[in-house]
This record gives sequence, C-alpha cells and structure tokens, in this order.
Amino acid sequence: MDLKEIMAINMRRLRHDQNLTQEQLAARAELSMRYVGSIERARVSASVTVLGRLAAAMNVDPCELIRPRPARSKAVPGSRG
Repeated sequence: MDLKEIMAINMRRLRHDQNLTQEQLAARAELSMRYVGSIERARVSASVTVLGRLAAAMNVDPCELIRPRPARSKAVPGSRG
C-alpha cells in the first residue's frame, strides 16, 4: 500500500471518528470538497501543505494521516488472543 492509499484510509477514519462530513472538513481546511473527496479516494496526492491543513482541521498530528496502521491479525480457531 502506498502513502496515498494510507492517507486516504487514515483521513476517512479520522474524519468519521470526529463525525465530520467531507464538506465540513473541507471548510475547516479551506479546501474544496471535491479535492478532499479525491484525497479520500486516493485519486490525488496531497502536498505537505495540504497535509498540514487537513491535520490542523482535525486537530491531529500530521503523522497520524500518513502512519500505516498495523494489520489486524486473524484469530486462529481454538487459540487465545
């Protein structure tokens, strides 16, 4: 998975966690809703400046938008964990 896809997943997750619409996030970050949607669909790469604006709009560290999340391990039947 490349950084563009990682950012798309993280941005969508963080936005949903904060109960924000794409329109609300776009307004806070002073970006177009179409551009925010394109980032969330991994159709465009965000610049470092845009990364910072989105992070500030969601009150998170910019690293949270590009940090890969560990894959969920699948539990093996009969095992604990």
